[in-house]
Order: sequence, then C-alpha cells, then structure tokens
Amino acid sequence: MDDKKSLSEIEKLKTALQSSDLPVNLHEKAAEQIERISLALKYGGNLSQLDITTKYIDWITHLPWNKKSEDILDMAQAKQVLDKNHYGLQKIKERILEYLSILLIQKQKMSTDAFHAPILFFVGLVGTGKTTLAKSVAEALGRRFVRIPFGGLSSALDLRGQSKTSSEAEPGMMMRAIRRAGTRNPIVLLDELDRITPESRAAIMGVLIELLDPEQNNAFVDYFIDYPFDLSQVLFIATANNTNNITTAVMDRLEAITMPSYTDEEKITIAKNFVLPRYLKETGLTAENVKIEDSLWLKITRPLGFDAGIRSLERTIEGIVRKVAFKIVSGQGQSFVINENNAREYLP
Repeated sequence: MDDKKSLSEIEKLKTALQSSDLPVNLHEKAAEQIERISLALKYGGNLSQLDITTKYIDWITHLPWNKKSEDILDMAQAKQVLDKNHYGLQKIKERILEYLSILLIQKQKMSTDAFHAPILFFVGLVGTGKTTLAKSVAEALGRRFVRIPFGGLSSALDLRGQSKTSSEAEPGMMMRAIRRAGTRNPIVLLDELDRITPESRAAIMGVLIELLDPEQNNAFVDYFIDYPFDLSQVLFIATANNTNNITTAVMDRLEAITMPSYTDEEKITIAKNFVLPRYLKETGLTAENVKIEDSLWLKITRPLGFDAGIRSLERTIEGIVRKVAFKIVSGQGQSFVINENNAREYLP
C-alpha cells in the first residue's frame, strides 16, 4: 500500500468515526488511535497496524450503542403468536405469558428499560421446540432474535473476544450477535449450554455468569472492543438437552422449563397443520400439489421407532415435498397423492 492510499484509508476512518454515534470517551479513544497510526505511517510504520485499526473502527462504529427496538407488550397478541407457532404445550405457553406479564408491569411501573425477569431455560430432547419457542418470544415482543451456539465452544475467548494485538483478533460471539441484531435490546438465545467442551467449561461458565447477572452485564467488556457495552436491556433465553454439565452458579440464574416429548397423535397434528404447510409455502407449492392420505401419517411420524421431538418428522416431510417438486418440474404431473401403495417412492 503506497503513502497516498494509506492517507486515503486514514481519511475514511476519520469520516466513519465522525458520522458514528459512539460514547464520548470511546470516540476520543478511537480518534487518538487513528492519529497515532497516521503519525506512525508518516515515519514508515507497520501497515499491519493500519489493518487492525481499520477493523477496530469498523466494529465500534457498527455496534448499536444507542439503537433499540420498541417492545410490543400485548398479551393477546403474544398468545396469538404462541398458538400460531406451537401446537399444545399449554403449561409452557402459560409460563411464557406470565414472563411477558412481568415485563409489561415493569415497563408500566418502573422508569428503567433494564428488565429483571427470570431467564427462561428450555430443557428437552432434540426437536421438542426449544429454539422455536425462543423465536416466538422475540416475535411476540417485536425484538430482533440472534442465536449464540454453544455446541463445541472451546474457549472463553470465543465468547469474550481477543485483544486487538494481532490482525487475526476478533470480537467474541456476544458482540458479534449484538452487531447482527442491530439493536442493543435483542433476544439472545444461548443455545445448547450443555455442549461446551469439558476442558473450557469452567472459564466459559464464568463469562456466562457475568452475561446473565444484571449487576454486571450493564458494563460487559469484550477484549477486542475494549470498552464497556451495556447488555442490561438484552433478554437472554437459554436451551440445553439436559442440565448435567451446567454449573450451579449458572443454574441459579436460570429458570428451567422442561419440554415434554410429543405423542404420536400430537406429532400427526403438528405435521398436518404446521410442518407440511410450512414446507409447501417455502417451496412455492400448494395443498393441491401434495396430498397425503390419513392412513400414511403414522408411518411418516414413526418411521424408525419413537422419537421425542419432530426433527426427523420435519426432514421426512421436507423430503416428500422435494420429491414432488422434482416430479412437477420434470413434467410428471401437477398433483400427487401419497398413500400406502406408493409410500416407498416418497419416504426416505
């Protein structure tokens, strides 16, 4: 990179900083950093430092320091969203509506936007609806939804970020989630807390305690951003298949809600009324294109024995719709009835 190009990059950084909405102290700190880099480059400084500063300015200017969404606290609408997205689960829906009621009362009675509601923790087997419920809470509140996957997380630095001393340094998953959300008050799903690698569990659980504690998370410091970010308006929801590997200190901050297994009858209802219509809509097909005879639903629901959730069921129905789509575009017809006689052609 020649001197003229370097100076152009410096000017871009200054422009980006001037047009951003940053905390005053952080703005001053970033401006000083740009000046130092500018001075260093004049005297033959290392261009890698410019790359690091460019990445840093890009990050801090794209974080939603002051941007938030307005909550929709309407219990009738929340119930409608839950009923639209989930069949059954009445006790769990009631618990979520109680949770939203606490937020509504706090909004009405208190002058703060930092809610202090219990952190919902959905515990259950794969495919029992944990993630979908978290998305429904976000939809009911009108908040952005972002997911942090903890499966295989191997270092606390993955969550908290790395100090910006090398060009490979990155913010942690928490700040990356906030940037994706574009608001400072999204729903953040802490997904599969039980799947953290054993050797890093203690350190990661320590960061989790800080994230979930309202006394600490109003000034969360990511090592890359190196400036406190207020997470007190974030609503966290967590999931796990079981609680065996989660420390007591973290469990004390969560309200565990056990997800039930679905019966065959419930799965058939879900498949007919939720799963098949969803895949048809996503594919651009209609109910006229794909018809499944009632006698076949049990075989679709239980192809390989009992399964607590509906993940396998979803894959099976997706496969059926995909095969029908192929037949339609291949000119083999427009309407297909799947029954006992031709099931093997459509089922995995």
